[in-house]
Amino acid sequence: MSASSSTQQTLWIRQPLACSDPAASGGIVVMGNKIIEQVAAGQQPTQQVDTVFDASQHVLLPGLVNTHHHFYQTLTRAYTAALNKPLFPWLTTLYDVWAGLDDEQLRVASELAMVELLMSGCTTIADHHYVFSGALQHAIDSQVEAARLVGVRAALTRGSMSVGRDEGGLPPQSVVQDEQTILDDSARLIKQYHQPGNGAMVTVALAPCSPFSVSQALMRASAQLAQAQQVRLHTHLAETEAETAYCERLFGMRPLDYLDDCGWLGKQTWLAHGIHFNDSEIRRLGTAGTGVAHCPSSNMVLGSGLCRTIELEAAGAPVGLAVDGSASNDHSNLAQEMRQALLLGRLRYSPDQVTHEAVIRWATQGSARCLGRTDIGGLKPGQQADLALFGLDGLRFSGAENPLAALLLCGADHADHVMVAGQWRVRSGQPEGIDLAALRSRHEAAARRLWGHIRH
Repeated sequence: MSASSSTQQTLWIRQPLACSDPAASGGIVVMGNKIIEQVAAGQQPTQQVDTVFDASQHVLLPGLVNTHHHFYQTLTRAYTAALNKPLFPWLTTLYDVWAGLDDEQLRVASELAMVELLMSGCTTIADHHYVFSGALQHAIDSQVEAARLVGVRAALTRGSMSVGRDEGGLPPQSVVQDEQTILDDSARLIKQYHQPGNGAMVTVALAPCSPFSVSQALMRASAQLAQAQQVRLHTHLAETEAETAYCERLFGMRPLDYLDDCGWLGKQTWLAHGIHFNDSEIRRLGTAGTGVAHCPSSNMVLGSGLCRTIELEAAGAPVGLAVDGSASNDHSNLAQEMRQALLLGRLRYSPDQVTHEAVIRWATQGSARCLGRTDIGGLKPGQQADLALFGLDGLRFSGAENPLAALLLCGADHADHVMVAGQWRVRSGQPEGIDLAALRSRHEAAARRLWGHIRH
């Protein structure tokens, strides 16, 4: 293996064992932060090559793209008081714990979640952070710092909650902010960190948490600010039937009608979960180009239901894949989430609809579309040099005839090598510049300190 130290030298990822893009069966050529050539099977590059990576024992995929997460929730995995509960009781139990979150805890939680994702082959991470306690003042700023340290692309969202329990919402008042504070900080973060255009390493979107934790006025104001600043919108929607009943009781309309009434229905928006849409709503989403982040493990843990991925994609709605929060999924592994999406999808659809190729597409191209990007999620010339190389030398892969299908069917859980923007960020399974034992120790201490605030 050889990786160039000069960003303008060329690197040929040569003759992979298998590749998700048939046009790149002979590999790809990288120069700087971009892919400049696809090589057909058995062929040589037309470009001059400076260095070569022998990929003959690896499956080559575009870097996976995660579309929804809550990094802070890595601090409350398998939390006893929240076990075996559906969404609303699960949330109300954990909100009281999360209300004690501080900057130090969020920083290490974000770093750990990003490293987990990166090691699973994920090169672009999205996070939805909406808990702003009195002790947590610089949440998104610290996440930007963590992303730069780990070396991943980050689609960060400025989440918000403005309706607490006193007004009939779910969160405690201690994590509710006034709407002007939310909008002012949103505008600051966009100005300070958002990078428009191809190759962006950090983007900022606006993300009121859900219909049951923010006001209609904030939903509308967020849409207006996003339009003025040309950034995207994100929220949870149609996750449970209880949410549908809540919207009908409070607003006199179903969740998608409410979203549309607030000015959100369009290609600038992607939604987490999107489970309980009817046929006409799916057609509306497709016509609008609104994306849906499919979160299979979380949906199963909370018993929320099954996203209608095939119908959504057929209607024209981008469908991406996501691990969701680590307190409802309990891991941040997008490679494992692909297998989960394959198996769960086949409970509703036929095997020839939810194929391994379809799920890989959701985790790459579909996820990129949810984030409004065409420069990532593929291996085409001109796209960013984000890629993941998976080895098949573990016992679980022995006897596998189709290497690409084996990643999902046999349960790949980590990438051997990961490149982001032309730079190796994982080599031989280890993230560059990250002391995993020290990170685990810091994270465990932060988690115990967070639990302690509620137990005393």
